[in-house]
Amino acid sequence: MAKSIFKLHTPFAPAGDQPVAISKLAAGLKKGIQRQTLLGATGTGKTFTIANVIAEYNKPTLVIAHNKTLAAQLAQEFREFFPEAAVHYFVSYYDYYQPEAYMPASDTYIEKDAQINKEIDRLRHATTQALLTRRDVIIVASVSCIYGLGSPDEYEKVNLKLEVGMKMDRFNLIKSLIKIHFERTNADLQPGSFRSIGSRVEFMPVSETFMYQVEISAGTISKIMKVDPVSSSILKEERNLFIFPTKHFITEESRLKVALGAIRQELREQLKKFAKEGKLLEAERLKRRTRYDLAMMKEVGYCNGIENYSRHLSGKPEGKPPDTLLSYFPKMSPMSDLGDFPLSPTWGTESPDFLTIIDESHVTLPQLRGMYAGDASRKSTLVEYGFRLPSAKDNRPLKYEEFEKRIGSVIYISATPGEQERIQSGQIVEQIIRPTGLVDPETIVRGVAENGKYKGQIFDFIEEAEKTIKNGFRVLATTLTKKMAEDLSTYLKDLPAQAGKKIKAEYLHSDIKTMERIKILTQFRKGEFNVLVGVNLLREGLDLPEVALIGILDADREGFLRSETSLIQTIGRAARNSEGRVILYADVLTGSMKKALSETVRRRNIQLAYNKKHGITPKTINKKIKDITEELESEHGRAVNFELALDLEVFLKNPAKLIKQKEKEMNKAVKELDFESAAILRDEMVVLRNKIAEKTKSN
Repeated sequence: MAKSIFKLHTPFAPAGDQPVAISKLAAGLKKGIQRQTLLGATGTGKTFTIANVIAEYNKPTLVIAHNKTLAAQLAQEFREFFPEAAVHYFVSYYDYYQPEAYMPASDTYIEKDAQINKEIDRLRHATTQALLTRRDVIIVASVSCIYGLGSPDEYEKVNLKLEVGMKMDRFNLIKSLIKIHFERTNADLQPGSFRSIGSRVEFMPVSETFMYQVEISAGTISKIMKVDPVSSSILKEERNLFIFPTKHFITEESRLKVALGAIRQELREQLKKFAKEGKLLEAERLKRRTRYDLAMMKEVGYCNGIENYSRHLSGKPEGKPPDTLLSYFPKMSPMSDLGDFPLSPTWGTESPDFLTIIDESHVTLPQLRGMYAGDASRKSTLVEYGFRLPSAKDNRPLKYEEFEKRIGSVIYISATPGEQERIQSGQIVEQIIRPTGLVDPETIVRGVAENGKYKGQIFDFIEEAEKTIKNGFRVLATTLTKKMAEDLSTYLKDLPAQAGKKIKAEYLHSDIKTMERIKILTQFRKGEFNVLVGVNLLREGLDLPEVALIGILDADREGFLRSETSLIQTIGRAARNSEGRVILYADVLTGSMKKALSETVRRRNIQLAYNKKHGITPKTINKKIKDITEELESEHGRAVNFELALDLEVFLKNPAKLIKQKEKEMNKAVKELDFESAAILRDEMVVLRNKIAEKTKSN
């Protein structure tokens, strides 16, 4: 039996129908079922179930989420479950990204513009290095995992190995670091940089926040020390270490020469084509761009947009899919069941040897399917008008069929799995019992069928909302458009002046900025107002246990917002309160409504029967109300007005030391995936540096 590489740490034992779900999914994996679905209702502990399955399956795991925030949350949860494993976070490293594009109709060229988040780039390197050097790995990624990343063979091949006693002088060590794209600096070290001090060379790996000091004596490495860059204290003395390149797109010198020749040949062919078609402007444009890139790659081994030449750099034939994060995961090999993973895993045509989890699959799968077409359209225009060589088309995301071939066993997770998951799954495992005993809410349909008793959806909703508010609970209302949400909110606000009503309302939709959205939700939970009106934002991700009533207006208007999936997700928002009810306002019973109501009633009956059998009385979740914005604003205020804070004394004595301390705190926050705190600390450092600049200028 294979040695266990994932050790699950938790004070809780599986409860409800978690044990059955864990057993069925694990058994399915052992039987070789390639596709399974965990149909888990909201609040049933699906992540905990998957953690148990990972521990039992005992293989590297990729978890794909549909947005960065959810990915960060999942990564943090898995880190808590597996503190000894390598749990990493892999998302797009752009804070801002405007892709290169050309619009022929207006003759507008938009140059690629991007702001790279260096901390997320560091985490991406930590991800690939973990996959190349160990086996107890869980990667939580966004759909960026299907975009081109550079060859794992080349990335691993050019790593720099150092060990005490090896022959190496200072000049050759510096040359070796530059060769793998480390940048020289005389200032403080950042990930991917180095500096030389006497006989010592110091560098910070691109995936870490500590540095190494390499002492050289008489042309030999005498010491390798791992050092804290802030305190300069020695953390550990190493005998040897491997240093990976600072960029994923990297090529050996011999391979680069071949690639440059292939790029020149393609350029000649494309220029001939343009000349034949009479496209003189396009030919000149392409010639200038490509020759400049060739010169840069020849001199420094890199150029902006080097990924557009990835086909030549990797040596892949035309039309072949690019290397992506999936290429870094192990393939089936004789050593695949060993706990100790070799530094050089077997890459090739063998089947994937890892588990893939697709979270919220009803949202994530459509994203994965849609990435290729948009990218292909944009690249075709750039090629046609001479901004890129035709080979740039091969720098692309994977097609969905290619993605499926590169993943092994898959578990889809969703409360509302789509048709694809249902068709492909060898088994669908249900998890609908909540450990808290809470059941799906009671669902009611109201409309013209009720004759004289029905006053219309707005007036009926107001009456039901008043009853719920009187009992101390909150109310949600979902509309079809932003304008309807705003108008209904305004109407409800005006009610107290008209008829002495006690309804206080606000609206929430995608035009409202993130920080303001958090404020509104916090005020809602605190009871500063009691009715929240929204559109699609009221589906996935809202955890509001105070809500006991949801009114779905115009529930019979078939479409995306009133589909079976959307209705079930919306109904699930009331499942955290023991008094939860959902009223669907409709003049006709649509197919989507019938399916959503039938599924909700089915789950509710199973949950009620389980509670009765085990003597469980459901209780509303008691979740502490925490105003994130108050904390953020107070911390930010201390940063902006730092002269009023305790930092002032340190700043006056040693400004650089204070900035280093802040940087260390920021790196720690990033490592813990606490990006809000990291952003605040980053802003604090900006303020401090500005103060230093002002002081220098005044002197």
